Amino acid sequence: MCGIAGIVSKNGQATSLASVKNATSVLGHRGPDDEGFYRNDAGTATLGHRRLCIIDLSAAAAQPMSYADRYHLVYNGELYNYPELRKELEKKGCRFRTQSDSEVLLAAYATYGKDCLAQFDGAFAFAIWDEKEQTLFAARDRFGEKPFFFFYGEERLVFASELKALWQMEVNKEVNHRLLYNFLTIGYTSNPADPFETFYHNIHKLPAAHWLTYSLPQNELATERYWQADIAVDNSLSEAEAIHRFEDLFRQSIHRRMRSDVPVGTSLSGGLDSSAIVAFCAGETSAQYTHNGFTASFPGFEKDETSQAATVAKQFGLHHYTTTVEERDVVSLMQKISQQQDEPFSSASVLAQYKVFELARQHGVPVLLDGQGADEILAGYHKYYKWWWQELYRQKKLGKSGERTAAQALGIKEGFGFQNKAAALLPEFSASILQSQKAKKAFQHPDLNRDFAFGNKRNLYYSTPSTFDLNGVLYYNTFVNGLEELLRLADRNSMAHSVEVRLPFLQHQLVEFIFTLPPQFKIHQGWTKWLLRKAVDKKLPQEIVWRKDKVGYEPPQKRWMQNKAVQEAITGAKKKLVQEHILAPSVLHKPITPKEAHAGESYDWRYWSAAETFFR
Repeated sequence: MCGIAGIVSKNGQATSLASVKNATSVLGHRGPDDEGFYRNDAGTATLGHRRLCIIDLSAAAAQPMSYADRYHLVYNGELYNYPELRKELEKKGCRFRTQSDSEVLLAAYATYGKDCLAQFDGAFAFAIWDEKEQTLFAARDRFGEKPFFFFYGEERLVFASELKALWQMEVNKEVNHRLLYNFLTIGYTSNPADPFETFYHNIHKLPAAHWLTYSLPQNELATERYWQADIAVDNSLSEAEAIHRFEDLFRQSIHRRMRSDVPVGTSLSGGLDSSAIVAFCAGETSAQYTHNGFTASFPGFEKDETSQAATVAKQFGLHHYTTTVEERDVVSLMQKISQQQDEPFSSASVLAQYKVFELARQHGVPVLLDGQGADEILAGYHKYYKWWWQELYRQKKLGKSGERTAAQALGIKEGFGFQNKAAALLPEFSASILQSQKAKKAFQHPDLNRDFAFGNKRNLYYSTPSTFDLNGVLYYNTFVNGLEELLRLADRNSMAHSVEVRLPFLQHQLVEFIFTLPPQFKIHQGWTKWLLRKAVDKKLPQEIVWRKDKVGYEPPQKRWMQNKAVQEAITGAKKKLVQEHILAPSVLHKPITPKEAHAGESYDWRYWSAAETFFR
């Protein structure tokens, strides 16, 4: 992965090259191995690149990369299927001078135009300047694994991998109070109704699965979605057929994501998802696979998963490395990570993740496979039970299905009362009532400055799935609101240490297949992620496959929030937010309420994160 930045300006600003160099300098963590720049003769297009060498380590693969004396590329990411694409392009007469996926991407665009995106299996954000047409074409991968931020106005387009780089290119930094209001009240870090919106005024993000074109002669910007997964359930597959198809697609995804010219390892939380990746990696013969696993460990914490991770590591002969977050380091880590992220985050899980990527780099492993995405596509969270039960209740099948009874037997404590039954029978009405309640509660939040609350009263972004069933909520969390934040955190945390994270569960063919499966392949007999459990039933230890507890990568946040230094930092954060007229002065007299990492309404943590991010 790399860092990219650029300016396309009708006026041909003389300062563009210096500005882009400033931008790439603050992206050095994303690409410590090399840097390069392109500027056309007219001075209207300037591109900058910081390189992290993963595929083809030679100087010939450096960027910006040019092709056919016309196209000029800056690219952050990987095309995992680039060898297959290269063969197809060679049949069409394309010739290559490098072994890089970057050149394959350029040749594919030169050959197919925008349609090249349909052929890519990868995580990417890139921009191509067409000198002949005086047009910039940019695109982002299907799930938003790699970032692309931009400013459009004043007859120019400015873009970069991270927000901090935009501020080096004469783009104003002004906090967007609408999204801040949503973060502080309901924990949202994006606007489901407007995927372009960010925490900063006039700065946009290119949404996942979108392309962008900017025509310099016309000063016109256009964007369009190029892919989406459909929920078109196929009830014809048997369980055995579904498992077999899943295994084939998952194996292909892992095989492609192990392609590298540098060492590859795995994150190993001790949970089902990362353990499944390790199990499937065992069947690969990649020369770069290090058999290294990296785990966040919290000795003495009741939700620590180190022992489970060690069990998996032992079975597959991994070199197992652990790291932890010392309580004395929480405040300094929070400050460091907040500035790395540029956007606030809702829990301390981010600190643990940061340390895992740091550990991998310390052991010389710049590529890690990780299990993100599995919970969203395969129904891994306990919150999904109610959606499945509501669907069955609406079909008058809940009782005879035995699903709720089976879940209770596994220790699941999710309730199912009158409100759930009403939501099942009157979903649109119930969603409307819930939205109204959320808006009222947010506006009346006692900690908020009343002017701040009143000014944003009509700006609550709370939303619900468009279809009120299990597949509908999985789609919502995968593509609308949920997964995007996790991918953002993983990108910034990994790239802070010049580590590339690869996510085998987010191969688009695999995800498309999973969304054709009926809900009982996701939650069945009380078990979440049924399909995945069955696929690894004979590959992993039974205590991993059929664990009854669900730990969502959780550190001891509640304990940390009781620490004196942390409480002093949170108090300081509240003071800053009071000074900014965001919180009411009365908040300074309220005791801090420590919360677990995934607990709802962890307001004090949000205050701390917001202040560290925006008002240092």
